[in-house]
Amino acid sequence: MATIAVYSLKGGVGKTSLAVNLAWCAATRSARRTLLWDLDPQAASTFLLGGGHGKATAQSVFSKDVEPARLIHATGIERLDLLGADASLRGLDLLFHELDKKKRLAKLLGQLSGDYDRVLLDCPPGLTETSEQVMRAADLIIVPVIPSPLSERALAEVERHLGGKAKVPLMPVHSMVDRRRRLHAEALERNPDWPVIPMASLIEAMAVRRAPLGAFAPRSPGTRAVDALWQAVEKRLATPRKGTK
Repeated sequence: MATIAVYSLKGGVGKTSLAVNLAWCAATRSARRTLLWDLDPQAASTFLLGGGHGKATAQSVFSKDVEPARLIHATGIERLDLLGADASLRGLDLLFHELDKKKRLAKLLGQLSGDYDRVLLDCPPGLTETSEQVMRAADLIIVPVIPSPLSERALAEVERHLGGKAKVPLMPVHSMVDRRRRLHAEALERNPDWPVIPMASLIEAMAVRRAPLGAFAPRSPGTRAVDALWQAVEKRLATPRKGTK
């Protein structure tokens, strides 16, 4: 099993739509047994995949009151399951601090390793106790970056925070790109190797349809861009890290 976190220090960068679309790619394009674990108390991924109708129990997984498997639900997409978020996760950072268990999330993921091939984590923004758990648990962290100075600054802050102790690779992705804008075009020139996800009204329509982009617009440029990104993710996961065999 490989764990892919979709994380950003900043909000509003297309993180949730990217997590949902990549989970769909894992389940459909790669035929992987896939779990999307929503860690954001806003529960946007949960909403997009049709969840969010039960009691506020998401935090109970971390306090050992409930096994993760008991809160996992099938979606309407073959091979894609959901471990949803709710308002109880607003206290997750405090809980992690009180538990003082640095690898709590990693251990919970270990319990699921026999059931899934890929786990996508939709992470809340910010450098928090939750993000520290994610950085210890993930095999790859995808960071959506809007082509703007503030978003690029946020990525640099994450890189500085990880510093030389980083054991998990970061994969920056240009998100919400409008190539007609000079600022965006210049950013793409500075980082030509980063994957690019375009700004598209169809991506915004995900919230109306409550479905991944590929499920209702399979031939759209946005779907093709996400497909290309997923192929890059699978390639990255298949490449051994330095110092490993």
